[in-house]
Amino acid sequence: MHEHQTQMITSFDGTPLAIHRLGEGRPVLLLHGLFSSAEMNWLRFGHAALLAGAGFECLMPDLRAHGESGAPHDPEAYPQGVLTQDLAAVVKALGLDDYDLAGFSLGARTAAAAVIDGLAPRRLALCGMGLEGLSGWQRRSAFFLDAIDRFDEVKRGDAAFMAVAFMKQMKVDRVAARLLLTSVDDIAAGDLAKITMPTAVICGDKDGDNGSSEKLAEALPDAHHVTIPGTHMSSVTEADLGMAIRDFLAEN
Repeated sequence: MHEHQTQMITSFDGTPLAIHRLGEGRPVLLLHGLFSSAEMNWLRFGHAALLAGAGFECLMPDLRAHGESGAPHDPEAYPQGVLTQDLAAVVKALGLDDYDLAGFSLGARTAAAAVIDGLAPRRLALCGMGLEGLSGWQRRSAFFLDAIDRFDEVKRGDAAFMAVAFMKQMKVDRVAARLLLTSVDDIAAGDLAKITMPTAVICGDKDGDNGSSEKLAEALPDAHHVTIPGTHMSSVTEADLGMAIRDFLAEN
């Protein structure tokens, strides 16, 4: 597969978090999407290798309840905003002060929330995310909670079929995933003004899963919109995603 290294850190509450690393140079934190992992989102389709080749050190955590990170079944392990607290713990554990931040889908949502909470990357890339996916998260979350609850009865043709198939492929811990979904808050539209660093909103041309990416770019103080090919699921498999992140981060 890919020559990457994995280290474990301990988050604010003792939960172990896996961080996968590839490349040397300017650090960029890459946050994967819901039910995915660093391996699936960033390594498998070559995005991390592309960034590493451009002089970046890719730091790719597995989110809580995903990949090789801890997936506790105790509801107390999922306070509101737990993913942003985990991200702050990662930044602290790695001693990052000058770095870039990119996230896909739930990773983009986590990145935006963390910046609102005080993280200050030089540049921010929000991928596979629209305005409604930030401010109307409860609707999106309800779709996935329903998919988890009906997991064994969902058939082809059901709106939840793709989500359930992906959960099966990724061997998702459904108890932990369900708890995690309930810990994610809506982001108030007014708080987007706090995202002041240069931001790229990168989204597939057929990806409306999280609402309008154009509206999200318009709502941010210093953002531009980048269109890449694909749907929410397929855009991750296309080299264009990695190239769009690379081109944005390489700008002066």
